[in-house]
Amino acid sequence: MPQVEIAIGGRKFEVACQDGEEHFLHSAAAMLDTEAAHLSEQIGRLPESRMLLMAGLMLADKTAGLQDKVREAEAEAAKLRAELETVQGQPAPSPERVEVPVVPADVTDTLAEIAARAEALADQVEAHHGQT
Repeated sequence: MPQVEIAIGGRKFEVACQDGEEHFLHSAAAMLDTEAAHLSEQIGRLPESRMLLMAGLMLADKTAGLQDKVREAEAEAAKLRAELETVQGQPAPSPERVEVPVVPADVTDTLAEIAARAEALADQVEAHHGQT
């Protein structure tokens, strides 16, 4: 079991931990040290046991608040999962029939004939203007 030296509130401690968990111990010690530093700034020097108790309580308070938020998030996630299951359990909506109006062929033919006449007239007008 490795021995790890941590610093909390300006004091050094030797702590044993499981192999591979040194990183987690350092992270936890850093959080506790941050709380101890806040206490030292606010109150001044405290006896070691009191400082550790107060810092631990401050972290526990933060943890309790985070646990409440996690519970709220889990409840919201469960609600959303239930809504999703409800939606997924419903049959797919029936397809909507959309009708697109189609121009009748005789109208298209008539429009093509009118366009051809208009072009012929335009050609005649151009030819007439070209002669003058």
